[in-house]
Amino acid sequence: MRAPATPSSPSAPVQALALLGWLVLCFGAAATGAFVSKGGWYADLAKPSWNPPSWVFAPVWTTLYGMMAVAAWLVWRRGGWRDQARPLGAFLFQWALNALWTPLFFGMHRTDLALLDIVALWLALAVTVGRFWKVSRTAGALLVPYLAWVGFAAVLNFTIWRLNA
Repeated sequence: MRAPATPSSPSAPVQALALLGWLVLCFGAAATGAFVSKGGWYADLAKPSWNPPSWVFAPVWTTLYGMMAVAAWLVWRRGGWRDQARPLGAFLFQWALNALWTPLFFGMHRTDLALLDIVALWLALAVTVGRFWKVSRTAGALLVPYLAWVGFAAVLNFTIWRLNA
């Protein structure tokens, strides 16, 4: 006989629905790109020789968004919003900064503002990793590749900004 679900251990359907919600949220950050006309602007920018080819970004971000969602879900499972408001709030803050970057960079063509955003994103994400790590080492570890990628993207953003200033 199974024990009834408690607030600290949601039922399997609730957990599945929550995971789906985190996946939708995380992949929703990519949706900001749908409102941005990329055109030829990015192709015409001066970029460093180490700039990854365009095809790399979709699989990398798909993997990272999936890992982000699972990490947030793992933290959420440890008491939900009631017990994990600080780490999940930090997660939502860094997510908002992530979602803002594409409109700044590609939509407004503001590599300078995008650079400020991505530096703030990296800092907020570092805080989030620390908070997640305290709740679940697995959740914290799932965000480490994201932190590394954002660090790389920040250096790339900086370089593109300097090359085109």
